[in-house]
Amino acid sequence: MKKQLIILGIETSCDETAASVVRGVGDKVEVLSNVVSSQIEIHKKYGGVVPEVAAREHVLNILPVVNEALAKAGIKSPLPSLGELGTGSLLKGAKKIDAIAVTVGPGLVTSLLVGVETAKTLAYAWGSPVVAVNHIEGHIYANWLRPISEIFNFQFSISKRIQNTKYKIQDKIKFPAIILTVSGGHTMLVLMSGHGKYRVLGETRDDAAGEAFDKAAQLLGLGYPGGPAVAAEAVKARGKKLKDISLPRPMINSGDYDFSFSGLKTALWYAIQRDKIWKKRISGYAYEFEQAAVEVLVSKIVKAARDFNCQTIMLSGGVAANLELRNQLAQAVKNRLDGAKLIIPEFKYCTDNAAMIAAAGYFRAKRKDFTPWQKLKTEPNKEFI
Repeated sequence: MKKQLIILGIETSCDETAASVVRGVGDKVEVLSNVVSSQIEIHKKYGGVVPEVAAREHVLNILPVVNEALAKAGIKSPLPSLGELGTGSLLKGAKKIDAIAVTVGPGLVTSLLVGVETAKTLAYAWGSPVVAVNHIEGHIYANWLRPISEIFNFQFSISKRIQNTKYKIQDKIKFPAIILTVSGGHTMLVLMSGHGKYRVLGETRDDAAGEAFDKAAQLLGLGYPGGPAVAAEAVKARGKKLKDISLPRPMINSGDYDFSFSGLKTALWYAIQRDKIWKKRISGYAYEFEQAAVEVLVSKIVKAARDFNCQTIMLSGGVAANLELRNQLAQAVKNRLDGAKLIIPEFKYCTDNAAMIAAAGYFRAKRKDFTPWQKLKTEPNKEFI
């Protein structure tokens, strides 16, 4: 009988205070609770994340969020409130937690500190082992969370254009797998030959895809966060003729697996500078920008999957929630990668969350890859591998 492990995950790398409890058995991970306290509304007025503000919010929210995650998971005697600290009740409630997984980097150092110090304190109080998790690895392991979007058999709404596409549900992820991780801070292609076995094939040479979407939204006056804003505006132009609106597809034919989105953002800026009526055609520019970014991303992942004969294609990161990217990648896998399976996390597991950190922590805990709490530290510029 396979041993089960229950993992508490903590994530505070940027502006989301998150905690989750998962139960892992074999290669399957079940989410028992997933709590996220978002700061989007706070940072929206600044047009981006303010590190000092984010850190203060983490300090206020971390214990209530962890407490709620434990309670929802049915863990007895959850954490005390701030006013109850020092009463000794921290020693209770940890008997069902086998390990604590926490994001140590990359991310904002002041934000990471809150999660890391919380994990160290709980590890000391509970006598629980700690797993240090790289944020990128966490995004990758979002694909192991159940249900995994029914392994893309489209039992949930994606788009009418591909809603009838059928993919078989595979119970076990097959290696080698290729993962496209796209977020506000990262864009990379990773070859995964097994648990903990990674090779970075390519990454962005400048702006990440999510960062480029944020900048495009700012140029077009669409607000923050940029990805959802650009996508919502682009829908309005779909199926329409976009006269004189054309943007480049950076590095689409470069022959390697690297990306570059800085030039795409600059091309958008020059285009609207030349267009005296661009404000009347914002949806057209949003559509063209989204198409340019998505086409490059899909082209690179298909090339990598072919070159390395990958059995599984996975998507992860905040930009993985983009419907057009999901649609075009699904079609590309169906039409151009015979026999490969596509796995995409549920929307709630694409953006920063602690369930993905706990999942990554589970597979490391299985290998007994622990870090003594005394040596646990933030690594804001931590490389993936």
